[in-house]
Amino acid sequence: MARERPLYILAAVNLQQFRYLREAARQKLNLTAAAKALHTSQPGVSKAIIELEEELGLSIFARHGKRILGLTPPGQQVLDAAERIMTEIDNLKKLARDYAGSPEGTLRLATTHTQARYVLPPVVQSFAEKFPQVRVKLLQGNPPQIAAMLAAGQADIGMATETLAETPGLKSIPVFEWEHVVVVKPPHPLERFARHPDRLTLRELAKYPIITYESHFSGRSRIDAAFGAAGIEPSIVLEAIDADVIKTYVLAGMGVGIVADLATQNHSEGLVAVKCGGHLFGRNTTRLAVKQGAYLRGFVYAFIEMAAPGWDRRRVEQAFR
Repeated sequence: MARERPLYILAAVNLQQFRYLREAARQKLNLTAAAKALHTSQPGVSKAIIELEEELGLSIFARHGKRILGLTPPGQQVLDAAERIMTEIDNLKKLARDYAGSPEGTLRLATTHTQARYVLPPVVQSFAEKFPQVRVKLLQGNPPQIAAMLAAGQADIGMATETLAETPGLKSIPVFEWEHVVVVKPPHPLERFARHPDRLTLRELAKYPIITYESHFSGRSRIDAAFGAAGIEPSIVLEAIDADVIKTYVLAGMGVGIVADLATQNHSEGLVAVKCGGHLFGRNTTRLAVKQGAYLRGFVYAFIEMAAPGWDRRRVEQAFR
């Protein structure tokens, strides 16, 4: 009779199999990339997943020869279960560190350039002073990328204007509202609206080439929707992912800029800002999000309280249930 392996060995092997499967999915089923991310060999990853398939008695991957074509329907359910199990394992580790009274760790914050550049510096500075043993890791991307990092457990907190509230598996709270402003290089005909911004119209703005955000950033969808509803097709000559680049090209004389008001509050840089007052493009809400079900360490709650005034820990816990 074959000698049975101890239960703890089986558990360890299964957890490793789940970890390998999860990373393979994150790397879009590229086992070589998964092995590199896991600091192991590609044959080792492949072997672990095949053993998992044998233990479960089903195929996780659809294959053509050695080529992986995708996940099978039961394979998708196995992956979902592996994600839940590994999330709970991560939660247990965080819980143990908290109850051990350990203040060390890393706060992984995924956000956009606008938030990282104009909103977060004083928050991060205050946090660093209160928690000197916690390292802050800023992960920048567009809102869909931020949502993906949260869902994959690669970030503890996400902060952005778009996407987070609509993404399944995430919980979010509103942090603050903001509006777009038009920025011009003087002298410019639109300067006359600086004192009376409510008189500025979309048709007047559309007379000039426009420089603004790329489609996933900083309320660009509201800009497009406003022009579309008015039946106006603006001449957008340049798109960028952050306000600093937009302002640079406005200064170069390429056109007028539309940026978040956050980017002009303390950085005029020789430009004239015309507030839209929300009457052209409406108001935008920046939100803070976490992965649903993720255990948040004490210093994560502390950061949220600093970044979102009015949200104490009890209120945050209720919102994230």
